[in-house]
Amino acid sequence: MKLRARSKGDITDIRVLMLHDMETGRRKDANGETVPAHYIQNVTVRHGSRVVLFAQWGTAVSKNPFLAFKITGARPGDRIQATWVDNKGESRTDETIVT
Repeated sequence: MKLRARSKGDITDIRVLMLHDMETGRRKDANGETVPAHYIQNVTVRHGSRVVLFAQWGTAVSKNPFLAFKITGARPGDRIQATWVDNKGESRTDETIVT
């Protein structure tokens, strides 16, 4: 996952690129077999202990999803943490420091 947080004044721009195949369960492989569903279900972004974004996703989200949003109240040096959990129970968490 690539995570970036840049502050300008009181506004912090957060960008998250999640590397995930996001399979819908409807695609067929070269042998005609259905590729099992494998997609991110929940995304949580925290500023310190405060949840600033929570999303529930389904199969309609594209491969390697990208999020960009703005928050207030973050200062340079603060930690931003992003976590995703997929339908197979796999998860990933990454952190960055606000610049």
